[in-house]
Amino acid sequence: MKFWILLLTVSAHGIVVFLHVFGSLKEKPEEIEQCWVQPPARFCGRRCTKVQKCVSPNYTCCWTYCGNICLNNE
Repeated sequence: MKFWILLLTVSAHGIVVFLHVFGSLKEKPEEIEQCWVQPPARFCGRRCTKVQKCVSPNYTCCWTYCGNICLNNE
């Protein structure tokens, strides 16, 4: 009887490990590049979303001294 409990425990552990590994195969977030200009402090309020995207079109998420902000592509 104890053998079956051990077998069940090992099988359950194996399933949990595989689920953890497969979960890491999801799409990785894009790497954020440094902004091409040093923006003034007033742009520091325009933050990127948690998935490193910008809400407004024609804006790009980049990192600066004040964190990840959205800058106009123009």
